[in-house]
Amino acid sequence: VQLVESGGGLVQPGGSLRLSCAGSGLTISGYLVSWYRQAPGKERELVAYITSPTTSTYYADSVKGRFTISRDNAKNTVYLQMNSLKTEDTAIYYCRAQAGTNYWGQGTQVTVSS
Repeated sequence: VQLVESGGGLVQPGGSLRLSCAGSGLTISGYLVSWYRQAPGKERELVAYITSPTTSTYYADSVKGRFTISRDNAKNTVYLQMNSLKTEDTAIYYCRAQAGTNYWGQGTQVTVSS
């Protein structure tokens, strides 16, 4: 059982990236899935989550209006669309799946820099 993140990279300020969190060995539609991030020297912080099965969403104030979390159950994947990226969005991004048990992905690096 694992979560595999992808989609990170280097982007200029104002740019966009879409992160993916794919479930392997678990049916991701049955889990509350969250995205967290951790910048160098800072604590890991919650960015967004999407519930199951109702697909309600939550966003941290720092990303509200710029990031969108969504799920594609057919692809067993949760996405984080990140627009209008800022330098302060630079961090390692992790996805987490919760439903009693708790799974974390390995993280994907996002660097926003000119």
